[in-house]
Amino acid sequence: MNRRHIANRAFECRWLKPSVLVAILAGALQGCAGAPAASPVPPAPADSQAPTTTATEPDPGPTRPDAAKIAELEAIYRQRAEEVRGNYHEGDVHFMTGMIGHHAQALLMCGFAPENDASANMQTLCERIISSQRDEINLMQSWLRERGLEVPEVHIADGELMIHGPEHAMHMPGMLSPEQVEELRQARGQDFDRLFLLYMIQHHQGAVTMVDELFATDGAAQGDDLIFRLASDIQADQTSEINRMELMLEAMTPGGSSG
Repeated sequence: MNRRHIANRAFECRWLKPSVLVAILAGALQGCAGAPAASPVPPAPADSQAPTTTATEPDPGPTRPDAAKIAELEAIYRQRAEEVRGNYHEGDVHFMTGMIGHHAQALLMCGFAPENDASANMQTLCERIISSQRDEINLMQSWLRERGLEVPEVHIADGELMIHGPEHAMHMPGMLSPEQVEELRQARGQDFDRLFLLYMIQHHQGAVTMVDELFATDGAAQGDDLIFRLASDIQADQTSEINRMELMLEAMTPGGSSG
């Protein structure tokens, strides 16, 4: 109710008693003051809808192929494995058979250390060489055997090395001559340490040369990743050992050994 309406009511009631008029006006003002102001209510969006939940189906999980499919996959695997075994180069075979003989002579040289009073440092070096190169011999023999190729067989007894197999296995770069082997066999103590380092550096350098020749042979070390990885590991390991042995040799005085 606005003020003009109140005034009109007062004019209409001007003939009433003053007390009654006051009561009417008071009630009109109270109603005007107490009425809440109307506030507009925004309309609901046209696309507003109650949220709906969608049930998700359970994941069935992986299913195992049936027996026929498994047999098919196994046949494909065997076929590809045969293709890999048959995919080799003559340079690969030459490297593998030659490196078996090369590693075998390193085992012979290291085998002299305990009986020839080698220093503790030298015996530790020999144990490390024996451990790594024996494993590599087994790996190379298995590679040749799986392909039906001639496998050099290594026999070391009483300080003597015998290799049954391809002739070239005993005639690879860096290998010691029979005279050098005998000289190392007879050396003792500090003389053995120095001579061992000189001859094993020579021996390792020959192995690095063999790897270089393999990689330089067109088509070699390409059909089988194992040969490439093995040759790369041999090159890296023996180059590192050459550097270590050269430092050991430099640390030795003309009359003795540092270790």
